[in-house]
Amino acid sequence: MTMMATFNLSSFNPGPFILLGIPGLQQFHIWIGIPFFISYPVALVGNGVLLYLVSMERSLHEPMFFFLFMLAATDLILSNTCLPKTFSIFWLGSQEITFSGCLTQMFFHHYSFVMESAIQLAMAFDRYVAICFPLKYNIILTQQIISKIVMGIIIRSFCIIFPCVFLLKRLPFCQTHLIPIMTVISDLILTGISYTLILRAIFNFPSWEARQKAVSTCGSHVCVILIFYTPAIFSVLAHRFGHNIPHSFHILFANIYVAIPPALKPIIYGVKTKKIRKKFILIFLPKGNQ
Repeated sequence: MTMMATFNLSSFNPGPFILLGIPGLQQFHIWIGIPFFISYPVALVGNGVLLYLVSMERSLHEPMFFFLFMLAATDLILSNTCLPKTFSIFWLGSQEITFSGCLTQMFFHHYSFVMESAIQLAMAFDRYVAICFPLKYNIILTQQIISKIVMGIIIRSFCIIFPCVFLLKRLPFCQTHLIPIMTVISDLILTGISYTLILRAIFNFPSWEARQKAVSTCGSHVCVILIFYTPAIFSVLAHRFGHNIPHSFHILFANIYVAIPPALKPIIYGVKTKKIRKKFILIFLPKGNQ
């Protein structure tokens, strides 16, 4: 979040903040809220179905799908952290948020982002082992190793974000509490290295069929990586170099980044992953239409 205020020592326990929504576009808030309202139930249903399928279907009890389970849970946290308050601002005019509520929202927002970055890295490592060491896959990615990776992801993400929230709580704030709402490089680098090694291994495969099969196993994850990192990188570069870009665009783009990817990811896995696609069809289509 970006605070529009000058610094002084007036208050260590500030009162409520006023969330402006998208400054300059307040007259369009009702219309802007429509795509967010559409994406929210799609994200809830899609990620909820993924959680159900991975937990209930034995055929999906594999490391890749377990990481997918974590990804879906993280996207649910992100959607429920930001979007309900967004609706209340756009449609109900409920702009006030307490200081503790603001810190809570900030923690879960950034915690889910850092956690998803680590999950993407774990999924890239999973694909690396599956393609480069297929005969050793079950030996390398044992249940014990997966449990350690999961605990490492959770603890690492908490340790990165919680100190920031704790330190922010200790800062003084000025009298003007106006905030335009919702505004991991090592993980991205390591993910890139994993896929570089994967591509090198694929090019060494003896047949075109083997290469195509290997690429297809990574297709859905590559799409999700692009959806996750591309808007984040664009947003960072726009803030750094786009000094002439309207402030309202930065805020609108940040809101879109929170709303759209969690809705798209279940659709991508439902379309591009064969096992997930079959289960989705069984749930959403009557048997007579399959």
